Amino acid sequence: MARTVNLTAHDGSTIQYVDEMIGSGGMKDVYFSPDRKYVVAFFRDKQDANARDRLLNLVGPYREKIFNGTVGDYWQKLYCWPTKIVEHKGRVGLVAPAYQKHFFFDFGSKNNDMLKIKGKEKEGKWFASASNQNKFLDPREKGNWLSYFRICILVSRAVRRLHAAGLAHSDLSYKNVLVDPSGGNACIIDIDGLVVPGKYPPDVVGTPDFIAPEVFATKNLKKGDPARKLPSILTDRHALAVIIYMYLLYRHPLRGGKIHDMEAQKDEELSMGAKALFVEHPTDLSNRPNLKQVKSSYLPWADVGAIPFTVTGPYLKILFEKAFIAGLHDPQVRPTADEWEQALVKTIDLMHPCSNGTCAQKWFIADLNGESRCPFCRTPVKEVVPILEFFSFRGAGKSVPDNHRLVVYSNLYLYQWHINRHVFPNEKLTEPQRKPAGYFVRHEGKWLLINQAIPILKELVSGQEVLPGGNLELQEGQQLLFSEEDGARMFVVQMQQKQISA
Repeated sequence: MARTVNLTAHDGSTIQYVDEMIGSGGMKDVYFSPDRKYVVAFFRDKQDANARDRLLNLVGPYREKIFNGTVGDYWQKLYCWPTKIVEHKGRVGLVAPAYQKHFFFDFGSKNNDMLKIKGKEKEGKWFASASNQNKFLDPREKGNWLSYFRICILVSRAVRRLHAAGLAHSDLSYKNVLVDPSGGNACIIDIDGLVVPGKYPPDVVGTPDFIAPEVFATKNLKKGDPARKLPSILTDRHALAVIIYMYLLYRHPLRGGKIHDMEAQKDEELSMGAKALFVEHPTDLSNRPNLKQVKSSYLPWADVGAIPFTVTGPYLKILFEKAFIAGLHDPQVRPTADEWEQALVKTIDLMHPCSNGTCAQKWFIADLNGESRCPFCRTPVKEVVPILEFFSFRGAGKSVPDNHRLVVYSNLYLYQWHINRHVFPNEKLTEPQRKPAGYFVRHEGKWLLINQAIPILKELVSGQEVLPGGNLELQEGQQLLFSEEDGARMFVVQMQQKQISA
């Protein structure tokens, strides 16, 4: 039986770990505490004075900045952030919370867990590849398309908070993000490599597939060379865009069919560095995937003609173009984590459930031009679908469009962030704001909005008012006002009349 080791942490507290290694990464060896509530991860390499100072700031001021604010508890589930430093036999170690239970596989792989991954952590790489999903994962582990949008929101939010604190992760990748598609959860790990511009340089250049082109192109230059580009907030933005693209489309945005050099290593350096090219570039088609060389397990997702990035909706289309066309070789243009978070939240409001019970993705983005069918199973939408266009009052009774719409389906809830532009569904939501204000239902061929907690729901054209407990039938051209307070929104109802046959 493995012995228990007792240590004194940097803050004077007692730390215990079981002297039986449970995992080993690129830089650290990991051990469980006796109660398995935390882990101790020892660096294999000696930590110099600068590294030790970084770690002290990591478990001290930087951690306090994130977790000691008014919404500090919220971030506990989005980061596996080290809490203490220990030393034993000349090695420096970090103490960090153990991963939450839902980040371990419940079922693992297909065929009675043929890969023996049941009980192991859900590294993002299992879910970011069509081949991994098609060939290996038990269907009960996969989640659906909506759950991946929720995962991307959480990852964007966590990165946004790091960047707001002036910190860069430096190695964002699917290896350093745990995901739980079945529950829509995500957690960023390996925080110990945080970069602080001008103070703590990066220890690594990143993980292949997620390294920004300018870093990849200059990685062979000496560290002190002014031409060499190192990980930063700007390179985090590239990695975040790649993560989102891969979680939503199960393919890599730069790995296509173009060959730059017959020597494999040189070709890799060019295709991911100086010559990097978006596989879905609208005018340069030279890096489109060669479907004759694509294994069947990567289909249909590898076929960018069958499932283009535009299936992610109008808001994400703009950001993917900024990230992989305008910003691919111009870091300043890349979308921020905040832009991704806001676009993802707005995109969820365009989601519609697929009526095909056997559809693997279950959800898709509705076509606002009046023709909607699931892009994954090709099942059409056969009923009239209400679409609510958001307008906000901006003084003097004037309303302006918010570039935000809500696609209605039965049992869709309406929340405070829908009816007031000053409320956004993030870590700052209060408990009252989390409660539904109303919901939509299809009843006897009519679309009804049920008022649950809106003090007064008013239809401006007819003057009809609906109090809590009442309902309103949705009809073309209605103007629905939810209050007259600052930030109140008005919805204009559009009944999507145009249907398509099977």
